[in-house]
Amino acid sequence: MTREELMGLGPYSLSREEKRALYRRELAALTSRHRERCPEYRLLLDALGTAAGGELEPEDAPMLPVSLFKELELRSVPPEEVFKTLTSSGTTGGQVSRIFLDAETSAMQQRALYRIGASFLGEKRLPFLVLDSKKALRDRAMFSARGAGILGFSIFGGRTCYALDGEMGLDLDGVRRFLDGRQGERLLLFGFTYIIWKHVIRALEARGERLELTGSVLVHGGGWKKLAGEAVSREEFKERARRALGVEAVLDYYGMAEQTGGVYMECPWGHLHASVWSDVIVRRPKDYGVCAVGEPGVIESLSLLPRSYPGHAVLTEDVGVLLGEDDCPCGRLGKYFTVTGRAPRAEVRGCSDTYEG
Repeated sequence: MTREELMGLGPYSLSREEKRALYRRELAALTSRHRERCPEYRLLLDALGTAAGGELEPEDAPMLPVSLFKELELRSVPPEEVFKTLTSSGTTGGQVSRIFLDAETSAMQQRALYRIGASFLGEKRLPFLVLDSKKALRDRAMFSARGAGILGFSIFGGRTCYALDGEMGLDLDGVRRFLDGRQGERLLLFGFTYIIWKHVIRALEARGERLELTGSVLVHGGGWKKLAGEAVSREEFKERARRALGVEAVLDYYGMAEQTGGVYMECPWGHLHASVWSDVIVRRPKDYGVCAVGEPGVIESLSLLPRSYPGHAVLTEDVGVLLGEDDCPCGRLGKYFTVTGRAPRAEVRGCSDTYEG
């Protein structure tokens, strides 16, 4: 399938058998591509005894543990073709993953993100209220998943306001100036879960203030590890976000720097959805066998987008449960699932976990 044919698919348009047929071909092609172009990846496949050529069942594609991107420079293009380098770090001062994007991969990821997001948010650009500080975008050539997330979702936004100042304080006066004259208008709010919780929701509650953003939608992701430490459930986060911000909808998403663009968005039924460009396999931690629907295990994330680095089959450090396939009440085809936590002894990491404060 050509790149244009792949990117021209509807984001939730393929049934199980159609998608499996697509993934058999495309995962084999990506594995061969990266074997040829990334020496470190080729050595890993040789060590695993992975034979070259032939179609691959999705469950049989050689997967890389996400931590490997911290240990090795995995790049399938010459250095001069690297368009930008995305970093995802764990605890401050620790090792960082470096994800090397060429222009083709970056464009495909952005296009996929737009098509996925438009399914939930619509295609009209909305006033964009970023619940973060502008300092998250300091270096466009090498920036964190946090900055990439802001820039990525900005494709759905029009005029933009950053709710936090350079010291991560809530600039309520600035926000209200931005909202002036927009009463009743639908806005898109975006940010990372822990930052929204600590610096926006709790800050508004401490001041006894609330916003009235009727009809607006909040999209957020990352940072659940820290909220779990504060005994804040997803339901409590949603409820207090609605109360503090006055928004109509609060939608979570699941994604990672290693597979930017292929995000898993949450539907109104609370399910995370795999698009045609990404998929999940939940595996038993003892033997990496495939879990049945409803059986918890470690999440493997597949993506058809990475061309400049071998990130098409990544074993994450997250635990989740596959809830079903092709039968979500929201009507979207594909697998849907939930993330329940972190694998034991997994390093604290994620889009917003790079922020300490």
